[in-house]
Amino acid sequence: MEKRRLTSLALMGLGLLAGCAAVQLNPGAAQVRVTTNEPQGCKYLGEVTGNQGNFFTGGFTSNANLETGARNEMKNEAAKLGANTVQMLTNRAGQTGSMSLAGGTGGGSMEQTNVTYTGVAYKCPEPK
Repeated sequence: MEKRRLTSLALMGLGLLAGCAAVQLNPGAAQVRVTTNEPQGCKYLGEVTGNQGNFFTGGFTSNANLETGARNEMKNEAAKLGANTVQMLTNRAGQTGSMSLAGGTGGGSMEQTNVTYTGVAYKCPEPK
């Protein structure tokens, strides 16, 4: 029974560590360019969204990994559509807070726990 409990704890720990790493780029997604301006002379392919983090793993993930992971997931989705450019439309950072009452006084904290990016995927002509 004790060995099973230790195995379960080890697997949960590995799950937390995996949740802390940024989403990796898929092959081909590294060539997807992200811009804030609408690209000209490009074909619209659709909207894409990237997200990293949640209320459970977000507190254990660095802000940099939350942002990188969300951007990587958005680029992965764009690459699946055949896009080489994404115009960023929105970026949102979610926060989770906690409250505690101890000894008649209250306290709390807020931390960033997830990041979501939304954009428009385009296929643009390759520069000559």
